[in-house]
Amino acid sequence: MIITQPSVKIISGNDYAAMLEKLERIGRVCYKSEANIKEGSAEKFIANILKRGHESVIEHESITVSVICDRGVTHEIVRHRIASYSQESTRYCNYAKDQFGNQITCIDLATGFGYDLTKESDRAKYEVWKSACEAAEAHYFKLLELGASPEEARSVLPNSLKTEIVMTMNLREWRHFFRLRSAKRAHPQMRQVSDMLLKEFAARYPLFFADLLEEE
Repeated sequence: MIITQPSVKIISGNDYAAMLEKLERIGRVCYKSEANIKEGSAEKFIANILKRGHESVIEHESITVSVICDRGVTHEIVRHRIASYSQESTRYCNYAKDQFGNQITCIDLATGFGYDLTKESDRAKYEVWKSACEAAEAHYFKLLELGASPEEARSVLPNSLKTEIVMTMNLREWRHFFRLRSAKRAHPQMRQVSDMLLKEFAARYPLFFADLLEEE
């Protein structure tokens, strides 16, 4: 069994400057103020409409990302309805194949929950988790050996199983996503993924997301 860390990657999203210019052109239709478009006006205009809560304008741009996380986290991700998803399928992926290293991969529980593995209590929990995942892997492979299809054998796979999900949301929905999933009350492993994405977004698209990073 492989134990790995969650990760995120931005797959597509317009150049930041082009994104601002496009949204300014669209947003000014509401006020018929297109004549006020000039070099450098986009950022100020978008900042003002966001300040007023006129976030429908930013629905005209979207960002697509790839996320590596455990399947339990994706159950929370896909609750966001205004989005498109494509996810690694345990119906068709056979983890006994060479492309998967002939083993399952699980997302590290200790990092997501902030375990201190030098502490006996955290180490004990971690060892139970690891043992359970290894047992699930053994039972999964045994089912395959007995002729079960991957979609049959997957019934014993753990929530901690690594999965990849590609997700596309418009900018307004991404802001909603971060407000929920980077909140202190969010599930720790969900918050871990959301925080990684938010930092990437704030660095690449600061006008749309830097304020959320500051709130966090």
